[in-house]
Amino acid sequence: MKAVTVTPRTAGSSELAEVPEPDESEGSVLVETLAVGVCGTDMEIVRGDYGWAPPGHDRLVLGHESIGRVLDAPSASGLAAGDLVVGIVRRPDPVPCYSCAAGEWDACRNGQYTEHGIKQLDGFMRERWRAAPDAMVSVDPGLGRLGVLLEPTTVVAKAWEEIERIGGRQTWQPKTALVVGAGPIGLLAALLGVERGLEVHVVDQMESGLKPDLVHALGATYHTGRLSGVLAGPDVVIECTGVPRLVFDAASAVGVGGVVCLTGVSPTGVRVDTDGGSLARSMVLGNTCVVGSVNANARHYRAGADALARADRDWLSRLVTRSVPLDRFSDAFEHGPEDVKVVLELAR
Repeated sequence: MKAVTVTPRTAGSSELAEVPEPDESEGSVLVETLAVGVCGTDMEIVRGDYGWAPPGHDRLVLGHESIGRVLDAPSASGLAAGDLVVGIVRRPDPVPCYSCAAGEWDACRNGQYTEHGIKQLDGFMRERWRAAPDAMVSVDPGLGRLGVLLEPTTVVAKAWEEIERIGGRQTWQPKTALVVGAGPIGLLAALLGVERGLEVHVVDQMESGLKPDLVHALGATYHTGRLSGVLAGPDVVIECTGVPRLVFDAASAVGVGGVVCLTGVSPTGVRVDTDGGSLARSMVLGNTCVVGSVNANARHYRAGADALARADRDWLSRLVTRSVPLDRFSDAFEHGPEDVKVVLELAR
């Protein structure tokens, strides 16, 4: 069968290759891949920035944002042929640490977790894959291929869960949320904020085009410019860009008793000139909190699936700005200014 593979940490090594059918040792459920989303992580692996092949292999199958159709499953699995499923990206470490043992591999304590398409597990950019029943989540059949948006939705489902847990440390009645960045993660964070009944504001640099239109279609408000001039004291700030300057601006912008959640992965070696004393003082006197959030466990996949099932299908479909056939896979790694989510199509 065909798959998109790379030699990790080797730039320009991506290719469409023939790979063996998935072995039954990988899991009892056989899935046909319908589509795989492409994100910044995939592009970084293709550039050779990082990535780890499975033990004993030189190459890694890419792809961690999947939607597939069950071809075969044990009768006791709760799955049946034709079900739409999404593979869970991170798998627990073999020790396991106490977090992985509790099913919270997103908080793995020893770093020995594995991740499909990233770290020591082949990904989903292959025509078929196998996994155990508990390593995948069913999605509403009405979503169809839009289920490919589930994995990025899990990131913000977890972020919102953490925000609400932290906010609940005291009497808290949030009304406003500020989302920094209108990429896929930012737009999905805004969607979940609107679903919670909050007044949502989104900041990005694009002054016109699809991103502002998508924000307005949600019933949210779109802004450009500096964060400080957007919204006075938001209860929630979700930073989705990883731009270091914006991380500090987000921490400074949040209101009294508010929560800032960082979901973007920042580059290292970037220095930011800021008044650290003023920032620390405002956080202490304002009882504010900054939390980092990465990856997701099965609980967040289920929450994300529920959020997508509630969402307007037409709005979700506008997030997918390009669909690329498998034989032109390299086009999917070229990100254009109007692209939000690019999807690689593997099966009709």
